[in-house]
Amino acid sequence: MLARMTAASALLSQWTAHLRDERRFSDNSVEAYERDVAAFLGFLSGHLGGAPSAKDLAELEPRDLRAYLAHRRQGPDALADRSISRALAAIRSFYRFLERRHGVKNARLALVRGPKLKRSLPRPVSEGAARNLIAEAIASAPDDWQGARDAALITLLYAAGLRISEALALTGGDLPLPEVLRVHGKGGKERVVPLLAAARQAVERYVELCPYSIDEDAPLFRASRGGAFSPRMAQALMERLRMSLGLPSSATPHSLRHAFATHLLANGADLRAIQDLLGHESLSTTQTYTSVEAQKILQAYRRAHPRS
Repeated sequence: MLARMTAASALLSQWTAHLRDERRFSDNSVEAYERDVAAFLGFLSGHLGGAPSAKDLAELEPRDLRAYLAHRRQGPDALADRSISRALAAIRSFYRFLERRHGVKNARLALVRGPKLKRSLPRPVSEGAARNLIAEAIASAPDDWQGARDAALITLLYAAGLRISEALALTGGDLPLPEVLRVHGKGGKERVVPLLAAARQAVERYVELCPYSIDEDAPLFRASRGGAFSPRMAQALMERLRMSLGLPSSATPHSLRHAFATHLLANGADLRAIQDLLGHESLSTTQTYTSVEAQKILQAYRRAHPRS
């Protein structure tokens, strides 16, 4: 068992290594979790009058955690309810690690409840908008190969429901893309996703035009200077395209994944099949798309009904 006076900062380093190396969280997720818990430990340094130890963490009272959450709601950098909930989830994950690995227990903190969140519905792009995004990507690119790259990426996100991190993790070793692609998603979990001919053909065209050699271990999607195309670049691409097309700010790379699921559901796909295709652990996560479809039906009813 870990000595009770071990510095909390050392425990934080062990926990983030556990998330990254054992639980296979993405770099972005690890950074977000680390940032939330580091902020909590920083607050405790002032709140307790010194850097907290494992013993301090075990002896915290619910009022201490509530004081931290109240602190995060104040000032120019105040967090919204959703961010408060995420910070609380990170702290609880940290404590679960401490209990399992080091015997540092604090059941009292389970009494602290986060804010009640209004469940937000996914905001997919329409079928027409998805087609227009692909066409605009080709038309507005500075040259043919970058237009082919952007169109291939958007087509892949929409046709296979990939997360942007999953699409950008593809390498030359995945070529030529098969009819059924094995994807490593969150937590390193593997799933299989069918690839439409249109998606495979879009990638093939990009590979033919790409001026850089796409070796087996090299990233498939390349930036203009040959480096890896990053998630930030994908966000910037979608921002430029949606502004050009007059689409709302909700038209992001992830909205293409939402569109994949929503449009499958609208065309009769089974909910559990969609769950498997998206790699959702819980069916309740996938069920949010049924709410999106019901909302569309109600909107159509209100537009068409003579009494509306």
